[in-house]
Amino acid sequence: MSVPPRAVQLNEANAFLKEHPEVLYVDLLIADMNGVVRGKRIERTSLHKVYEKGINLPASLFALDINGSTVESTGLGLDIGDADRICYPIPGTLSNEPWQKRPTAQLLMTMHELEGEPFFADPREVLRQVVSKFDEMGLTICAAFELEFYLIDQENVNGRPQPPRSPISGKRPMSTQVYLIDDLDEYVDCLQDMLEGAKEQGIPADAIVKESAPAQFEVNLHHVADPIKACDYAVLLKRLIKNIAYDHEMDTTFMAKPYPGQAGNGLHVHISVLDKDGNNIFTSEDPEQNAALRHAIGGVLETLPASMAFLCPNVNSYRRFGAQFYVPNSPSWGLDNRTVALRVPTGTADAVRLEHRVAGADANPYLLMAAVLAGVHHGLTNKVEPGAPTEGNSYEQNEQSLPNNLRDALRELDDSEVMAKYIDPKYIDIFVACKESELEEFEHSISDLEYNWYLHTV
Repeated sequence: MSVPPRAVQLNEANAFLKEHPEVLYVDLLIADMNGVVRGKRIERTSLHKVYEKGINLPASLFALDINGSTVESTGLGLDIGDADRICYPIPGTLSNEPWQKRPTAQLLMTMHELEGEPFFADPREVLRQVVSKFDEMGLTICAAFELEFYLIDQENVNGRPQPPRSPISGKRPMSTQVYLIDDLDEYVDCLQDMLEGAKEQGIPADAIVKESAPAQFEVNLHHVADPIKACDYAVLLKRLIKNIAYDHEMDTTFMAKPYPGQAGNGLHVHISVLDKDGNNIFTSEDPEQNAALRHAIGGVLETLPASMAFLCPNVNSYRRFGAQFYVPNSPSWGLDNRTVALRVPTGTADAVRLEHRVAGADANPYLLMAAVLAGVHHGLTNKVEPGAPTEGNSYEQNEQSLPNNLRDALRELDDSEVMAKYIDPKYIDIFVACKESELEEFEHSISDLEYNWYLHTV
């Protein structure tokens, strides 16, 4: 007789609490539409009840704007009485929070209908629906993220961020030299604590490298043969980075473009596809001759304009684009070429994969992954050809054609028949409603620059 899944999860809770008798509290976490982690904190004695019965949270959690306010036009707020749904633990995500002074653990949750079905507006469920289409084909997605962020001072200057003082030299960094080891040394204790904290939480962080702006860094995650778990790791890694930095009297930002004139923060994703025997279907000595690879590229490029709202979901997201910052603005691809939207690394034959280079670090990892995989599946099933790869500088050869602002990106998503085949149109309506609400509020604000230009001039 097989063990019921809930009993298996209870065994997980029992084993964790036995191994960690010092734990006093458990944070129950769920990522909203913006990738912002929300939830509840419980005492350890309540953990078994959570595994047995779940916890209630309102469905409107997935209708929140970036400020945490419910967007009523989504229909998930007052229209349904701000009703609860039930959230259950995600197995394998119970771990310690190494930054806490009072011993605390954390546990990822996912939302369900009261009857037990997954809740359609949970971004994790949006991704699961896309992944299920690969399951039907006997294919497995192998995925990994590269996440960029800035360390910033906890004190802003006139509301603007500034680099933190080095714990070693006491100076604020000015260097824009990518991969500079000396800059890693300036913040070595903080960065090393991030890697060690990731290891303690079971997050497969590989390395931290210095990026091309002052106090900007990138963390690489190992690939895993589960795209949903890859996104879980990305969500938890962002939370870990923020809290470890704060322990070191610094702050962080994953804002797409925090500094004018400096590089933005990207979220690159690497994708390969495994057959039922675990073989990479993109494997090839000559990637251009691999039909599956070409078709996957073709599908992603064809759906890229309609995906932009998921890849770049905020007004600030579109300030990141520019040739000098290696942010592609056209649906292009190439072999080992960092100026294109889809790069195919040319290492060993069995390591051939797609590197998607468009999204910002402000994207929700689940929605980003769902959009990319929708394109891959569309290309594989419709045998979409991508055209010739770009050689050399893509910015000089391909005109900008991707949406360059949030309003146009939302229109592309809303009008896309292909994306509606992969992502529930009801969810697209909710996403568009939330982002249009944010956009309206932004456009009604008056910036300092407008006062400087017009107040005493016109």
